Amino acid sequence: MRGRTAGVLRPRPVWNGVELPTAFARPARYDFRTGLPDARLFPHRVWRRVLARSMRVDEGTGGVYQDPAGSPELRAAIARHAAIARGVHGHADEVIVTNGTQQALDVLARILLAPGDRIAVEDPGYAPPRRLFASLGLHVLGVPVDDEGLVVKALPSGVRAVYVTPSHQYPLGVRMSLSRRHELLAWADRTGAAIIEDDYDSEFRFGGRPLDALQSLDTAGRVAYVGSFSKTTLPTLRVGFLLVPESLRVAARKAKFVTDWHTSTLVQSALAEFIECGAYARHIRRMNAHYRRRHQLMTAVLARDFEKHLDVVPSSAGLHITALARGWSAQRMAAVQARAIDDDVAIQILSTFAIARSTRVGVVLGYGAIALGDIEEGLRRLRRCFRSEAVACRGDVHRLTGPDA
Repeated sequence: MRGRTAGVLRPRPVWNGVELPTAFARPARYDFRTGLPDARLFPHRVWRRVLARSMRVDEGTGGVYQDPAGSPELRAAIARHAAIARGVHGHADEVIVTNGTQQALDVLARILLAPGDRIAVEDPGYAPPRRLFASLGLHVLGVPVDDEGLVVKALPSGVRAVYVTPSHQYPLGVRMSLSRRHELLAWADRTGAAIIEDDYDSEFRFGGRPLDALQSLDTAGRVAYVGSFSKTTLPTLRVGFLLVPESLRVAARKAKFVTDWHTSTLVQSALAEFIECGAYARHIRRMNAHYRRRHQLMTAVLARDFEKHLDVVPSSAGLHITALARGWSAQRMAAVQARAIDDDVAIQILSTFAIARSTRVGVVLGYGAIALGDIEEGLRRLRRCFRSEAVACRGDVHRLTGPDA
C-alpha cells in the first residue's frame, strides 16, 4: 500500500504569522496570565440545574435549526442587562448571539469591510482581532494609546473602521476619557468610519465613577458594541454577542448564518434562564468582591516590593494590572519572564502586545485565575526573578567594561 505524502496544498502566507494561544497550556502554580476568570467560584450547581431544564426544552424543538441571531429569550435578557449594567442603547432585535468575541468581530468585519480596506487597532493591543482582520485581507494599522486611551489624532487617513477597548484598554488598563470618546465619535462622523467597541471585562469595577459604554454616547449609529460572557461566566461556554445599529441588523444576521448558522441552542436557553432568574447578577456581584480584593492586594504589593523596578498603571476595572518597567529593555523583561516560568510563575510582558517597536516595557499581570492566598507568594517569586536578572545584567556590564575587556 502506497504511503500518503504530506500533501501539495499550502495555506496562504498570512497564516504563517499566527501563533496558537497558550491559554490552554499547563498552568503555572502561580498563574498571572490575563483573560482567565476564576472558574472555581462559578455557581456550577445552579448552572447544572438550568442546563438540565434547558435540555428538556431543547428536546421539544424537534431538532431543527434555529434563528441565526439567537434565541429571543437570550437576546432580550442580554439587551436588558447591557442597558442596566453598561448604559447600552438597543433592543433585542439588534442583538446577535455569537461564539465569543472573536466571532462577533468576524461578523462585523465581513459586513462592514472588503479585502484591501484599512482598519485601525490599538497599539499595544489584543492580538487575535488583528490576526483575524489580516486573515480577511484587511490592512491593519496600529494607533498609539496614551493615558486617555486611543490617540484619535494619530488615526491614519482612509481608515474604514477602528477597533477599540475604551472601558479597560487591553493591555495597558487605562480608561478612555470622556473628552477622548467625544473626539473619537466626532472623527467617525467626519470620516464615515465605523467604531467597533469591545467591552470585554468592564463588568468588574472597583472604584471611581464608572463611564457608560462608548455606544451610549453614539447618536449617529456608528458604534457596534461587542460583549462577552467569557470573563463573567466560563470561557468554555464560548458565548458573546453583538449589539449593532438598526442599519446593520439584517446583514449581521446573514453573516452569522453563513458562518455557522447559530450558536448552541442548549447553552443559549440555559444562559437566558441564568440571567433572568437573577443568578448571573448575583454571580457578578460576588465575583466583583473577590476581584476587588485581589486587585487591591496586587496593587499594594507591587507598590511596596517592586518600587525600584515597576510603576503600576492606575486601573479600577477588569481582571488585570499593567506595570511599566524603569530602565529595563524588552529583552531583559523576556529574560525575567523565562526565569518566572522556571519558578512556576506565569506572567505576560508588554512588548508582546505591540505592533510596532515600542519604547514601553513592562509586565501584564492577571488576577482572575490566581487565588487571593497565592498572590503574595507569586509576586515574591517574581520579585526574586527581577533581582536575579538585575544581578546577571550587572555582571554582564562588569565583564564588558572591566579591566580585561
